[in-house]
Amino acid sequence: MSVDATHKARGGKAVLITGCSSGIGKVTAIHLARSGFIVFATVRREAHADELSKLGEPNLVPVCPLDLSRLEDIPGVVQTVTAKTKRRGAEGLFALIHNAGGGGVAPVELLDLDTFRTELESRVLGAVALVQAFLPLLRGAGGRIVWIMTPATIPTPYVTSIHACDFAANCVARTLEIELKRWAIPNIMIRCGGIRTERGLKTTDEVEEGLRTWRRDRAALYDEALRRWGSEMAAFDAKRTDPAEVAKVVGRALRAGRPKRRYSVGHLASAAAVLELMPQRWVDAILKARF
Repeated sequence: MSVDATHKARGGKAVLITGCSSGIGKVTAIHLARSGFIVFATVRREAHADELSKLGEPNLVPVCPLDLSRLEDIPGVVQTVTAKTKRRGAEGLFALIHNAGGGGVAPVELLDLDTFRTELESRVLGAVALVQAFLPLLRGAGGRIVWIMTPATIPTPYVTSIHACDFAANCVARTLEIELKRWAIPNIMIRCGGIRTERGLKTTDEVEEGLRTWRRDRAALYDEALRRWGSEMAAFDAKRTDPAEVAKVVGRALRAGRPKRRYSVGHLASAAAVLELMPQRWVDAILKARF
């Protein structure tokens, strides 16, 4: 049996993953394609689409461009996915997997607002727009929505641009879980602790870059605390989990007949899950004591 025939024999359910140029998105897209899913892997740049194509995975379909801060990209993606799922004999879209996003290091006082706006548009507004666009295909396939995020109800100093978006996405996902109940479309949150990605390993460098480029009078107020936090993060970075583990968890969530609504994966993810169960004032007190 050929590789293509083997993959089709395993099911051929169609999924779309955002942010597949690198890191968790790319690894997950490849893992799912090799597991028998038809994977629409979205990227912003043609060069990244070419890199995915060169992997020679028959079930991996690069889709470009999709920049979630540009909502005008979405109709073209919907047309592509609709046409190619029909061509491959898949019924609708089995899973919409939200992964795209970046974020950086900065105290709230020193956040670059243009960058923060782009992140909010990509991670929140763009994600909602994708849900709106793909719900007809998800209903047709009895599908599910997956959100790859940080432990999203824990405030973490200096990375607000990441966690604020995940706070909002957490709310959207839980609201959709209620609103889409009648169609049995689950919203599954993959709560990631420390994951070893290229961007995730640049924390210390970002601290140093920020202290060089932020307004000097404001940056000086945070210098000592940020350097101490950067040193702690260097130790944290050394223990980050391989992104392949996230891909495996996503695979389990897609194959499960009755998936859990929350999965935890990655360094210290379980500890974060415990904090989420505590009263908010306790969590805030614990975090304040560390900074």
